Amino acid sequence: MPIYEYECKKCGKIFEVYQRLSEKGDDIKCPVCGTEKPVKRVSSFSSCGSGGFASGYGFSGSSSCGGSHSSGFG
Repeated sequence: MPIYEYECKKCGKIFEVYQRLSEKGDDIKCPVCGTEKPVKRVSSFSSCGSGGFASGYGFSGSSSCGGSHSSGFG
């Protein structure tokens, strides 16, 4: 299940929500102030598998998975 980041329009809190691809997120509320319909944020993609995608696709050579990854090709 994907994790989506949302930002509250009222208090500015950024929070994550596990959400099915088929769900629109219309019922999501800020966990701090309860404001409805926070803004979905664009977040970066992360791959922790072997031969990750980091350096082969224009991203930096490091990842949040604990080190540098090569493109895994060649």
